[in-house]
Amino acid sequence: MAIPYSVLDLATVGEGQTSAQALQASIELARRTEELGYHRFWVAEHHNMPGVASSAPPVLIAHVASATSRMRVGSGGVMLPNHAPLVVAEQFGMLEALHPGRIDLGLGRAPGTDPRTAHALRRSPAPLSADDFPEQLSELISYFSGDATGITAVPAAGNKPPIWLLGSSGYSAQLSGMLGMPFAFAHHFSAQNTLPALALYRKHFQPSAMLDKPYAMVAASVICAETDEQAQYLAGPGALSFLRLRSGRPGLIATPEEAAAYPYTDVERLIVEDRLANQIIGSPATVERGIEKLLAETEADELMITTMVHSAADRVRSYELVAGLR
Repeated sequence: MAIPYSVLDLATVGEGQTSAQALQASIELARRTEELGYHRFWVAEHHNMPGVASSAPPVLIAHVASATSRMRVGSGGVMLPNHAPLVVAEQFGMLEALHPGRIDLGLGRAPGTDPRTAHALRRSPAPLSADDFPEQLSELISYFSGDATGITAVPAAGNKPPIWLLGSSGYSAQLSGMLGMPFAFAHHFSAQNTLPALALYRKHFQPSAMLDKPYAMVAASVICAETDEQAQYLAGPGALSFLRLRSGRPGLIATPEEAAAYPYTDVERLIVEDRLANQIIGSPATVERGIEKLLAETEADELMITTMVHSAADRVRSYELVAGLR
């Protein structure tokens, strides 16, 4: 049986583009991928990154859900350490009340940004740590169930969306399994941990009111174009953005021309090659083989695709070509 394919979008801002244009492109992408039959559309939380406009997932989710009619819409994810659990419950309870049966709440345990920005988000003198994530998660769930002592979270109580845990290592995999929750793994930036984390999730899974058996989604970076050469060319900006982020110089997504002309050092080229090796890039035939291999290795129940390219038109075309493989 064919598994669902879904979309992870960051509302990326390329050179020559504005944040407003990037956000509108995300909404248009959601409309098109719904037409193509993709199952869900998630947006990610990032801060202090000029090339990523999805800094407020609940706001963008509301717009995407209003612009579509069938596909599920959610967060991939909300970084819970950055926010009071009560606020997250109210936001996603409202989204679920407005779009019943279509909202997902995906949660991460990392700040998703640099320490200075994380401190500005939290406005707290406490050390920045994700160690209290289980307690934050328990508090969040209590607002949806109406079990919070002395606090009624309106409209969260009675409007609980499915809650997912996101991870790039074994911690969230184990916790998600123990709690009987669906789990999404970030293969696109932690490929070496994918199989061990999924094994931990399945090993520790306990049936719950949410799930009676494990449900694992794998998020992978996929770029599909008419030819292998064109796809590799379009992949250059994403690789350069990763290199700049890693060196503490995040910026707008470069054009393919800029990425191709960039004077990589030998060390930088190795970093970029390693990054691209874990992505599925190529013509429809090449991408089909890559996806089949990934799904065979992971036995994932769902594939979430993220496509970081400079042009919104190239991004849409990539999802169109992948949809044609189904």
